[in-house]
Amino acid sequence: MRYCRFQLNGQSHYGLVESVAGRDSILRILLTPPEESDGDVEGLRTRRIEPIPLDEAALLPPVRPSKIVGVGRNYRDHAAELGNEVPKEPLLFFKPSSALLAPGGVVRRPKISERVDYEGELCVVIGKTCHQPPDGEDVRPYILGYTCLNDVTARDLQKKDGQWARAKGFDTSCPVGPLVTDEIDPWAGVGVETRINGAVKQQGNTRDFIFSLDVVIRYIAQAMTLFPGDLIATGTPAGVGPVVAGDVMEVSVEGVGTLRNSVVDE
Repeated sequence: MRYCRFQLNGQSHYGLVESVAGRDSILRILLTPPEESDGDVEGLRTRRIEPIPLDEAALLPPVRPSKIVGVGRNYRDHAAELGNEVPKEPLLFFKPSSALLAPGGVVRRPKISERVDYEGELCVVIGKTCHQPPDGEDVRPYILGYTCLNDVTARDLQKKDGQWARAKGFDTSCPVGPLVTDEIDPWAGVGVETRINGAVKQQGNTRDFIFSLDVVIRYIAQAMTLFPGDLIATGTPAGVGPVVAGDVMEVSVEGVGTLRNSVVDE
């Protein structure tokens, strides 16, 4: 299943996305939010609408999470490019829900930062409550699907503060979308690419994760309960760099689509 969240006639809806003549379109409205399905999305009730091409829809962030958990330095080459050691266990941080930004939205570089970086990532969407799953349990049933995320980071504040709350938590620092899909398999390998003004800056593959999704989800859920709709940003490959006002960032995840956002100064 592939779905998005969009605005129509002043109201927000979840819509099923299907390919029509080679073009992704919204054909049905989901009458139950996917995160309320407890992972059982096959029987969700829908209502047919006049098709809306996905690239013409007023898209919203496809999720409404209680929390956004990031995994730092989950690619060896990215840790190396910033002069950091490879972590011995997952390195976690939070982004607040106030940082969420829709596809096509504008990232506002905060006045308090002199360097803001893009970080393209695969993002996991939790589908049912996950609390301290036992060793050996398959974590896939806890996953509703996957989407694209740009972990926009104020790099100078990250280095200055020591902890990452300001650097990764400023308003508009978490673009997500354009849709959520359960039709990819990160364990088998999924490509992640970031382009700035059309030029490729990052290319990675989930096969190169230091910590697999099994390890990441189990590690997080030992400390905190993951609820339906929660997001896990799984880490970014090498090639991060700064953006300035006027730049256009595109994060593409193989089998998901492309998340596109522009940049302005606050």
